[in-house]
Amino acid sequence: MTTPLLVLLVLVVFTILMTVKVIPQQTAYIMERLGKFYGVLQPGINFIIPFFDRIAYKYTLKETAIDIPEQICITRDNVQVRMDGVIFIQVIDPKKAAYGIADYTFAVIQLAQTTMRSEIGKLDLDKTFEERMTINRAVVESIDEAAIGWGVKVLRYEIKNITPPQSVLNAMEKQMQAERERRAVILQSDGEKQAAINVAEGQKQKAVLESEGLRLRQINEAEGEAAALRSVAEATAESIRVVAQAIQMDGGAEAVQLKVAENYVEQFGKLAKAGNTLIIPANLTDMGSLIATALTIIKSEPKK
Repeated sequence: MTTPLLVLLVLVVFTILMTVKVIPQQTAYIMERLGKFYGVLQPGINFIIPFFDRIAYKYTLKETAIDIPEQICITRDNVQVRMDGVIFIQVIDPKKAAYGIADYTFAVIQLAQTTMRSEIGKLDLDKTFEERMTINRAVVESIDEAAIGWGVKVLRYEIKNITPPQSVLNAMEKQMQAERERRAVILQSDGEKQAAINVAEGQKQKAVLESEGLRLRQINEAEGEAAALRSVAEATAESIRVVAQAIQMDGGAEAVQLKVAENYVEQFGKLAKAGNTLIIPANLTDMGSLIATALTIIKSEPKK
């Protein structure tokens, strides 16, 4: 093969390679014709005119994470903190990304840092740890508003680290230790208070139960004594009725006389045994009159 043919073959192959462009999925190529924007090549096989068309920019349409370098921010209470983060963006308009700004990545980083410094300056140090979501949302909204003409969509922003000075960390550690000790003292005092309340409540219930038991015992004892008295009274009344009925029968009066005489003699016998001195009634010998007096009293009672 001669040299001219070889050169011609190389030119043909090179021209074909320049004419055919294979675009990967989720990728956008910006094509210019004679230095002017012509179109965005879509994924797949595309044909261009060699020496007239050229690929000016190549962009990925995938979501991209950009690291935000650490910077020093000053809080509202004049404390310096070091902060960094990560932002997630996506190219949604390749034409605007190519011609709307020179370097959208650099612009996004700078805008994220300035917005973060601004938001931190509105908060006290203690609030910076609590307001992470507020800061993230403010950075996203600020960049999203500015990136309208860049063809870029800010998806989310996350703060990675918030690092206060060592002196502030030591003070925060002491504050946290004091807070933990305060909570421990409060919990202990609450426990002692509850224990004292439980003891007092138990003693109260014990006293109430004891008084209730004593009251029930006294009631039961009183009812028992009343029942005993009623039984004794009923028995006495029954015995009196029986005796009265017996007296009204034939021979009853003579039986009463004999019983009275026996009791009289028995009681004087007991008195004689109880002591050395004995006082004898003057009418002791008049036993008949004593018995007659007793019978008169018995007969004088009305009959039932």
